[in-house]
Amino acid sequence: MPKKSAHSHKSRQVPTTKKVASLSERKAITISKTAKAASIPQKSAKFTWSDLWHVLLSIFVCQLAGVIGSFFTFSEIPNWYAFLEKPFFTPPSWLFGPVWTTLYTLMGIALFVSCKYGKPAALSTRASYWFYAQLAVNALWSIVFFGFHSLWGGLVTIVILWLLIFKTIQLFSQVNKTAAWLMIPYIMWVSFATVLNLALAILN
Repeated sequence: MPKKSAHSHKSRQVPTTKKVASLSERKAITISKTAKAASIPQKSAKFTWSDLWHVLLSIFVCQLAGVIGSFFTFSEIPNWYAFLEKPFFTPPSWLFGPVWTTLYTLMGIALFVSCKYGKPAALSTRASYWFYAQLAVNALWSIVFFGFHSLWGGLVTIVILWLLIFKTIQLFSQVNKTAAWLMIPYIMWVSFATVLNLALAILN
């Protein structure tokens, strides 16, 4: 009888031992996850003087795309562009400068916000690549449209630009909503410019 009791006592101890081991494993996993989370650099939400320089640099980079395009645009507006047959909804030529300056500024701020506050960081970096791609195509459009006097080539280019902007906004919306909203005026203007480009191509 004592042997049976000892065996019974052992069998009752086995589940308890398993529970302790399971609890230890869970604690180890939790500690491991905590350590990994701590090792991931977190983006500071505080705006610093360094951030001011970064946002100004982002705006400058975007404005630079406009400067590159202006080399091909300014001389053609009073010459080649002035003699094109235009649709009734064509805005006055003086409006393009202020509009693009404003849009490039908003784009620069959007880029900064995405890089500074965008989470997760990996997706924010990916969004930046798409942003720079659309910025390059933005400058390319002026070269094709005004530099080469290619209305249909400009149309193809601006459609590609629109798609790249849309993808950028889509990615921005996943990392920071503010960055995405800052790009909305840009895609609206490019949508209008696409229709205008199409009308010019058809009329000329």
